[in-house]
Amino acid sequence: MSDSDQALLARCAAIGTSTWADAMDTLGIAGVTQGITRRAGLGRIVGFAVTARHVWGELGDFEKADFAVGRLVAATGPGRVLMVDAGGTCISTFGGIASLAASKRDATAVVIDGACRDVDEIQATGLWLASRHVTPLTGKTRLRLQAMGEPVTIGGVEVEEGDLVVGDDTGLVVIPRGRVDEVLVAAQEALAVDERVEQSVREGMSFAEAAAAANYIPASTGAGK
Repeated sequence: MSDSDQALLARCAAIGTSTWADAMDTLGIAGVTQGITRRAGLGRIVGFAVTARHVWGELGDFEKADFAVGRLVAATGPGRVLMVDAGGTCISTFGGIASLAASKRDATAVVIDGACRDVDEIQATGLWLASRHVTPLTGKTRLRLQAMGEPVTIGGVEVEEGDLVVGDDTGLVVIPRGRVDEVLVAAQEALAVDERVEQSVREGMSFAEAAAAANYIPASTGAGK
């Protein structure tokens, strides 16, 4: 990863997903995933998307080698967030051993629009992982790796290789790589407003007064309006 990319990630890591979501709202960008829940890991993660797509079927529809979880693990690393589109199916893409292997590669995070299993083992590795489902059902002979590096859909959000991904206790957002600089400026402005409102409240001002003073939420002009 280049020095400029590392510096960008460091700047982005200071901003929570709620603020990113507000910034994207102001710019008309839909980037907040829905239905994806963190299962393991702590704190905020920031990285660039590495995309993969699994297709699913019944037990025995595919060869075990088609699962190709080793290719998924090999795509992880520092500053990378593996984004796996499994069509939301309740079949496990990642388990304890794969998570251990990813953690050994210093993976930033794994996000699955599908399922994981062995949650206790994943938590023990320290890997930051989020998924739509948790199930003991294996992906072997049920999942086939269809593509890597192509656009995918995660939690209703279109994700392309290299997009910025931010995750924390509140949720997960995806910022298109070509608009990161623009959204970052808007996010920093939104963060500054939040901090002004918070400081005013700490100093004794009412929320309504503090919000109005910072133009966070303008004062009401009258009942019913």
